[in-house]
This record gives sequence, structure tokens and C-alpha cells, in this order.
Amino acid sequence: MNKWDERYSTETFYYGTEPNEFLQGQTSSLKKRGRVLCLAEGEGRNAVFLAQQEFDVTAVDGSHVGLEKLQRLAAERNVHVTSVVSDLADFDLGQNHWDGIVSTWCHLPSDLRRKIHSRCVDGLAANGVFILESYTPKQLHFKTGGPSSADMMVTLSELEQDFSALKNHRWAGGRAGCARRVGAHRKKCRR
Repeated sequence: MNKWDERYSTETFYYGTEPNEFLQGQTSSLKKRGRVLCLAEGEGRNAVFLAQQEFDVTAVDGSHVGLEKLQRLAAERNVHVTSVVSDLADFDLGQNHWDGIVSTWCHLPSDLRRKIHSRCVDGLAANGVFILESYTPKQLHFKTGGPSSADMMVTLSELEQDFSALKNHRWAGGRAGCARRVGAHRKKCRR
């Protein structure tokens, strides 16, 4: 059993069933009823929330236990979410497919994170939106959660570099030790 299967193996939801507060405030930037991918979605609180807002949601996570709980939550709330058990290193995001990609608290080693961010840029459809909330290395000073290694966190300058192909992107240092994505739209595809 992997670390996340173990964490999610209780009856209660480890992170609760209410969606991420930052994500709630960003849904208006997504295409109505668009295709949205949630990365490292765990037990599904954000994916289910987005499905309740009538988005076509796919959630990917390496924990089958977490995604089983997602499906129970979706059934309780009478919505559909497609769930995919996969390691993000192996997951194919496709090309020009997603109207939105959501990454909340998806902490990855820097080499893998850069690859995933590149795949996110490629996977966004024209005018697609990437939404991210993540810890920065400043979080290590607060010791209130998140990874214990700076390599698993991202700086604002790294985000600027990873997503330089996107237009209208603004990165903000949200709460102390957090980076928040505030509306990156992919450049329109040339025909």
C-alpha cells in the first residue's frame, strides 16, 4: 500500500469534502461546461465541486483508495467524475485538450514538476486555464504543513519560467509560503 492509499484508508476524508477555497474563486475563469483535469486529486473534493458546477471533470491520482472515495462522494452529490489511477510521471495529458487544468497542493520533485508543467502547457486547449496553489520554499520556515524538502516546492520565478508560453499569466504569493495561479490562458493555436 502506498503512502497515499494508507492516508486515505479511513472512513473520513483526510482533507474534508469542501473544495479548496482558492479554486472556488477561480471557476469563473474556466470555459463553461469545459473539460477540466484535476492533478493529484486524492479523495476528490475539488473534482466533485467542479462537476457540481457542470464541468466535464477528469481526476488523476496515484491512489486508488482516494479515487474510490472520490467516486462515493460524486455519487452522494449526484455528479459524474472520470477518475484515472496513474502516476503523474506516466499520465498522458494529450495535446490541446483541456479547457482547464487544476493543480492544488500537487508537490513533486523539481525535475518531474518541470516535465509535468510542460505537459500541462501542451495539454491546454486554446484559451485554456491553468490553476495552481502550491507551497513555496518559504513554507519551510512556518512548519505548518506541506513537504519537508524545498525541492518539492516551487518558487514564483520557477513558475514564471515553466509557464512562459502562456499569456495573461500572473503569479501571486498568496498566503505566507504559498504560490497561487491567477488565470493563465494558453496562446491561441495557429491554424
